[in-house]
Amino acid sequence: MDFGLSEEQEMIVETVRAFVETEIYPHENEVERTGIVPPELGDEIRRKCIDLGFYACNFPEEVGGAGLDHVTFTLVERELGRGSLGLTVFFGRPSGILMACEGEQRERYLLPAVRGEKIDALAITEPDAGSDMRGMKCAARRDGGDFVLNGTKHFISHADVADFVIVFAATGEEETPKGIKKKITAFLVDRGTPGFEIRKGYDSVSHRGYHNSTLSFEDCRIPEAQVLGEVHRGFDIANQWLYGTRLTVAATCVGRARRVFDMTLPYAAERKQFGKPIGANQGVSFKLADMITEIDAADWLTLAAAWRLDAGLPADRQIASAKLYSSEMLARVTDEAIQIFGGMGLMDDLPLARFWRDARVERIWDGTSEIQRHIISRDLLRPLGA
Repeated sequence: MDFGLSEEQEMIVETVRAFVETEIYPHENEVERTGIVPPELGDEIRRKCIDLGFYACNFPEEVGGAGLDHVTFTLVERELGRGSLGLTVFFGRPSGILMACEGEQRERYLLPAVRGEKIDALAITEPDAGSDMRGMKCAARRDGGDFVLNGTKHFISHADVADFVIVFAATGEEETPKGIKKKITAFLVDRGTPGFEIRKGYDSVSHRGYHNSTLSFEDCRIPEAQVLGEVHRGFDIANQWLYGTRLTVAATCVGRARRVFDMTLPYAAERKQFGKPIGANQGVSFKLADMITEIDAADWLTLAAAWRLDAGLPADRQIASAKLYSSEMLARVTDEAIQIFGGMGLMDDLPLARFWRDARVERIWDGTSEIQRHIISRDLLRPLGA
């Protein structure tokens, strides 16, 4: 068992961290103030990422990606987690689900996404279907050689900058042990397709500059050639892909927590009250001890889950544990950091209030904490027949 990183992994971590510090940090305050990432800035980050050779580093080399293994890619995501999500989204990591593209789809969607020529977004969530994906109402009915799509999606991340969207829609029903459930199909839908509208979503307290959108489909005609994977098998494709996003959330939470800790530790050592550093008081020093213990624990949980994927071992429970613990850890760490900084922790002069607000959504998207606990407990109890 080796807990060290290879020389290549160390180099990658240092390179990505330097990129975040030089290309992301300087723009964060303005993005936080305005809630906007100027298009030219997004394009500049994307171009520099391509020049650096890291664009689509989550994709295999045979399609033009960097071919990083899961552990190394998780290290990349951990370092990106230190920066504003509204900016690091342009450090492109296209949806892994695009590997399901076949034939002409590869030339039209997969390869341009890997080259950084097109940006994708993923559309699953609906107003009445969040955790219950198979309860979605957005539906596509077959009409000759096409599908006609109707319905609404919301909370769709970065759809405002996407060139195409991977849309999941109900295409039928089936009887299951838990009653009638929708059959789901995934579609590749281009921006500008007649009947497809992308509207501004909700204003969020978390991750300003990283926008959500509402998507509307009204008799939107999609050729069958734009079905991703097989008809009625979209749920299976989503399950194959979602583990990656949950591991990303875990890794970015660890990275953000380390940035918070890196700010808090020297402050506790330098800030003096009653004639001595506040860190000399157990009320503060014990907080620091708990913070770093939780950060390290989340880090190892996350990397261990990624290692299992590389080893070809089952990892659903481990990924759920990493996502659950890391997201809840980040909430505790940011809250304790603000407590140590006192009133200044809530002022806009420091980014701590932003990290505190940003932390809240991590326990919700890509599977709520309750869903992660369900996955973990199901994995434990099913073999026992419970």
